[in-house]
Amino acid sequence: MLDISARQCRAARVGLGLSRKELAQAASLNERTIIDFERGARNPHANNLIAIKNALENAGVRFTAENCICFD
Repeated sequence: MLDISARQCRAARVGLGLSRKELAQAASLNERTIIDFERGARNPHANNLIAIKNALENAGVRFTAENCICFD
């Protein structure tokens, strides 16, 4: 599993046209988790980071080994 950064999370979310609330709902997380992660205030627990990544991938984002994001 590749970790994702706060910058990648925000770029992917915005690229998909998702609000923080919509991403949180898709990942079954509290919106505050997304807000704090994207702001760099805290790093989510591993299981929450996986949920965020999975929600973004399910919406059409692909994370590459080169730390890039691609939209399918």
